[in-house]
Amino acid sequence: MRFRAAAARYSPRMNSGPALFDELDRKILTALMANARTSFAEIGTAIGLSATAVKRRVDRLRESGVITGFTATVKPSALGWRTEAYVEVYCEGAAPPRRLAEVVRNHPEITAAMTVTGGADALLHVRARDVQHFEEVLERIRVEPFIRKTISVMVLSHLLPESPEAGATHAAPDDAAEMR
Repeated sequence: MRFRAAAARYSPRMNSGPALFDELDRKILTALMANARTSFAEIGTAIGLSATAVKRRVDRLRESGVITGFTATVKPSALGWRTEAYVEVYCEGAAPPRRLAEVVRNHPEITAAMTVTGGADALLHVRARDVQHFEEVLERIRVEPFIRKTISVMVLSHLLPESPEAGATHAAPDDAAEMR
């Protein structure tokens, strides 16, 4: 009976709807989110599975889109990113998210971007080498014809230094002019 109930949760249509996973999958995900370099054997020992069973579950979680990748979190200043800010973007009229996405892809200093509720149309997370570089990035963003105004908030410190937002995913460029 237990087997049928568990099997019913895993259907070939897994990619067509929300991913379903059990408590063991949650434990695997928790271990990988804490340290993506944890071996399958270590995870298996902690949760009572063989390394092979953990690998099969990780493979399934990757195939179903639950796990989207593995990354290293790096101290941003070690990569040359010493200045960080959040920028609210206000657009003229209704700027479609697709157009905003095109714009932010042209700025490697923008590490995250999302449309938001409230007064602003979008919120950008920007990393730069220094304040001067940040100002250059901001000016490049502001020249877009549909951007009416921006409001920036500089980050002074991270209260949760272990959070993903406190890390960096790529190095700062040697020269801001190279990114235009």
